[in-house]
Amino acid sequence: MSENNNSQDWLRSGRDNPYAFLGGTPVALAEESTRTTFIRRVYTHMFGAVLAFAALQFVLLNTPAAATLTGFFYGTHYGTFILLGMMIGASWLASYWAHSAISLPVQYAGLGLYVVAQSLVAAPLLYVANHSFPGQHLIESAALITVAVFAGLTAVVWFTKVDLSFMGKILTVVGITAFATIIVGMIFGFTLGIWFTGLMIALACGYIMYDTSMILHHYTEDRYVGAALELFASVIMLFYQILIFLMKLQSRD
Repeated sequence: MSENNNSQDWLRSGRDNPYAFLGGTPVALAEESTRTTFIRRVYTHMFGAVLAFAALQFVLLNTPAAATLTGFFYGTHYGTFILLGMMIGASWLASYWAHSAISLPVQYAGLGLYVVAQSLVAAPLLYVANHSFPGQHLIESAALITVAVFAGLTAVVWFTKVDLSFMGKILTVVGITAFATIIVGMIFGFTLGIWFTGLMIALACGYIMYDTSMILHHYTEDRYVGAALELFASVIMLFYQILIFLMKLQSRD
């Protein structure tokens, strides 16, 4: 018992706390009511972001905006690079704001910025899925598969209570490698096969499990907006890759 108490005292100490960059004591060490409130807030904000994303897609796909974005991002040589640059910049700024301890409104601004940025990026992909594969309901299929996979991965982490924080550096390295591969493919004009999309799906699944583990073990109670952003980003990434996978399967038929 004393050894366990000493361990918790070490984690609670401000100077030696390895998670001090998150703002203090991990919520895993807080009272049960605090943990429950934190987790409820994270998933409420994440699902709110998903609903906002879906609403924006409905608007964009039912106006000329989606066709305009598709023509700009996919129809020009520089459009895709602008798209990637916009996503990198928006993702960095949104993450910085959402994890900021400055104020709650700034954190919400980060989450809102990321939802809008992802909506602009997704609109061309969904537009192509609708118009190139009419009647195939690929978007709906990708959404349902995403929900099922997300639920399954979340259940695994929740029931096992496994701490997957060690995966952070691994996922970062794999993610950078995948991004570099995409850039090289764009520069030299070669197409990445369906196998690459499968690897990206696996990467997104890894991020979902990692994010869920961080929520259970390492986030502090005041960082629920940032935690929701990270989880939303992983879910949207999974949705994108599943949709691309389904589109590539249909193209083979």
